Amino acid sequence: MSGQSPASSVNGGITPLQQMVASCSGAILTSLFVTPLDVVKIRLQAQKNPFPKGKCFVYCNGLMDHICVCENGNSKAWYKAPGHFNGTLDAFVKIVRHEGIKSLWSGLPPTLVMAVPATVIYFTCYDQLCAALRLRMGDYAQEAPLVAGAVARVGSATVISPLELIRTKLQSQKQSYRELIVCIRSAVETEGWLSLWRGLGPTLLRDVPFSAMYWYNYEKTKGRLCERYNTKEPTFTITFISGAVSGSIASLVTLPFDVVKTRRQVELGELQAKNLSPEVSTYTFSVMSRIVAQDGITGLFAGLLPRLIKVAPACAIMISTYEFGKAFFHKHNQERTLRPLQTSNT
Repeated sequence: MSGQSPASSVNGGITPLQQMVASCSGAILTSLFVTPLDVVKIRLQAQKNPFPKGKCFVYCNGLMDHICVCENGNSKAWYKAPGHFNGTLDAFVKIVRHEGIKSLWSGLPPTLVMAVPATVIYFTCYDQLCAALRLRMGDYAQEAPLVAGAVARVGSATVISPLELIRTKLQSQKQSYRELIVCIRSAVETEGWLSLWRGLGPTLLRDVPFSAMYWYNYEKTKGRLCERYNTKEPTFTITFISGAVSGSIASLVTLPFDVVKTRRQVELGELQAKNLSPEVSTYTFSVMSRIVAQDGITGLFAGLLPRLIKVAPACAIMISTYEFGKAFFHKHNQERTLRPLQTSNT
């Protein structure tokens, strides 16, 4: 007897709780690495086009996109007063020199409150679903990552969506928690419980295809690299490369939906900050039509390079850290199982 549950043996000899710890570690590490890149990007943007009061901008910690609202005009906002930067490296050096190294992680703590739980739910659900589907899909087991990735993303996005709405209201209107509860209760009474999931559609249109393609390509790339280097267990380098490649492919294909989602989030965030109602339709395909009419079809692929620069390392760091954590727990469980046997033999 190994002492492991069926679930743990199916999932590489680790328990769901250990999977959660591994994904949580990956989420925190990814955020620590990627957040400074986005902080610098925002500061450079603010230097070229200062954010006026009520203006929204997108902030990403490597795991989730967040809409932040500027409230005090050009001089002070979510970030400190912008200096003059000559480029990315110059911005890194000057921010650290004049504002301290902590400024590179501005806004990280509140976003981790949502990003870490969402990532834990997502990765744990994916592993559990993928393992179960591989046992049941028979000849189609190779497609299990695609289905599991899509379903896991639907689940995590649906759970987190009301928290995203609450966070946006807190940021844009600076309400107390008591006022927020009254506001949410009023919205539910007026528009029903589904109002808490407003904006979920565009999120799913981007994230579900991304997730499905990401996991399918990740498993395929990882398998091929393992074959090429004649190894049964993927190394840290193999998982890192597989994560970067699959993340880049998924980002490229889903970029139009990312552009639409970002545009829609920014517009709604700015309207909420000014307590205004939308004058034009904010439905996904209506926004897409407006972008094409204003900027042409290339408008749907705006920001491709910055997205790849951000998503590829984020995916690589997250998945390689997650796989490393799972390998660590797998080895730990094996040693704990073998220890009583060795003691009884002696």
